[in-house]
Amino acid sequence: MSNIYEFLDAHNVSYERYDHPAVFTVEESKRLSPKLEGASTKNLFLRDKKAIRHFLVTVPEDKKVDLKALSSVLETSRLSFASPDRLKTHLGIEPGSVSLLALLNDTEQNVEVFIDQDIWEDEAILCHPLVNTSTLVVPRKSMEHFLKKTGHAVRLIQIPVS
Repeated sequence: MSNIYEFLDAHNVSYERYDHPAVFTVEESKRLSPKLEGASTKNLFLRDKKAIRHFLVTVPEDKKVDLKALSSVLETSRLSFASPDRLKTHLGIEPGSVSLLALLNDTEQNVEVFIDQDIWEDEAILCHPLVNTSTLVVPRKSMEHFLKKTGHAVRLIQIPVS
């Protein structure tokens, strides 16, 4: 696993760091994290039915996602949540720490990334720096730069809700 701060600094990706107690859910994050300016996110690490394709889908924290409808949008077979083992294998992190920044560890670009259009309209994105005891405020332009440096395209979609 790479050092996220070394990577961000070496590639001039700007951020502000805020430490807090460990959070594992959106509800815990709302209660234990500081109130920060930017898009608060929920990140879904998913796989297709045959576990051939893996997806990181980033949505606003309060959006309820219809996985069946999302499967259709992503043009894949039935989606389900990937296991903690797959999360560790593909993104090098533990449950509760999923964020766009985990793509740093996807050096072979095996994970397809989709970001809800609503997230991209905000000036900054809030995300965990590979651990769930801090939150970074990353300006949207810096996040775009980060994704390019990790070899991941910015793919914006309207995520269907349930």
